[in-house]
Amino acid sequence: MSRKTLEAASEELRKASELAEGDLQERLYDHSNQVAELASRDQGPDHGRLDRHMNALYEIAGETDGDLHDRVVAAREHLKEYRKGVAGV
Repeated sequence: MSRKTLEAASEELRKASELAEGDLQERLYDHSNQVAELASRDQGPDHGRLDRHMNALYEIAGETDGDLHDRVVAAREHLKEYRKGVAGV
C-alpha cells in the first residue's frame, strides 16, 4: 500500500489538531507526527501499530463533532485503507 495513504492520514490529523484545543490538540498532533514518521520509514507499520492508532482515533471521533470529527474520521479511513495492504493477520 502506498505511503501516500499514511501521509494523507498524517495531514488530516495535523489539520484536525489545528481545530482542537488543549489536550486533544496535543493528542492529535502527536498522532500526526507518529503517522508521518511511519510513512517515512523503510519498513511500514504492522497491524498492531495501525490498530492502536485506529482505536485512539475511533475514541477521539466519538468525542468530537463538525469539521474536527470529519478530519479524524478521514484520517482513520486512510489508516484503514493502508492496513488492507499490510501482510499478515
